[in-house]
Amino acid sequence: MSTCWKDDDELFSLAKEKLFVALVGDVLDKLGCQHQFLPAQVKPIQNSMVILGRAMPVLEADYFAEKFTGQSAISNQPFGRMFEALDDLKHNEIYICTGSSLRYALWGGLMSTRAMKCGAAGAVLHGYHRDSSEIERLGFPVASMGSYAQDQGPRGKVVDWRVPIEIEGVRVNPGDVLFGDRDGVLVIPQDKVDEAFAGAFEKAEGENKVLKALQSGMPTVEAFETFGIM
Repeated sequence: MSTCWKDDDELFSLAKEKLFVALVGDVLDKLGCQHQFLPAQVKPIQNSMVILGRAMPVLEADYFAEKFTGQSAISNQPFGRMFEALDDLKHNEIYICTGSSLRYALWGGLMSTRAMKCGAAGAVLHGYHRDSSEIERLGFPVASMGSYAQDQGPRGKVVDWRVPIEIEGVRVNPGDVLFGDRDGVLVIPQDKVDEAFAGAFEKAEGENKVLKALQSGMPTVEAFETFGIM
């Protein structure tokens, strides 16, 4: 498929300028991908935040002590392999985490600082964040189910990363694109990225025509018959 962007940097810049999440979600529906939105509770922690990048999925698990001797080496590592996962973030990647209960925060201010140094594009959490004021001061895009100060230290560990995960039935593979704004967070499968965004740019132009027609007084029935968009 012919596209008007040469790489992710250009695509993501164009998308932030011209698109919003609902548009891309509508196109994915037409492509037969109709279960791509994360749960409605997962949203950017500020309405102005936009999250857009490639998924680096992270798998978390509940633990019931910071360190103990068990059959897995991870049991004796505070936070499990979280530090390694965090340090492995690349340019334009998003740390997306699931697998734990809702007993503690999965992300905080120091993690945001490190992620920014790695060139990461954000964090998406099927759970809570903490250090809200620090994250907002940094301006690092984070989407979560809300804020909760309780630490994961003695309660959870990262057990693996760059592995497929599922969030309430939505599959997230390494390299999928995540697009989030105040209306929700969308997972765009890697093999649908070009088609979905090309369709979304086209739909954005069509919606602008519909908007002008409605502003000029055209009835919605006529507008839909004319443009096929509403």
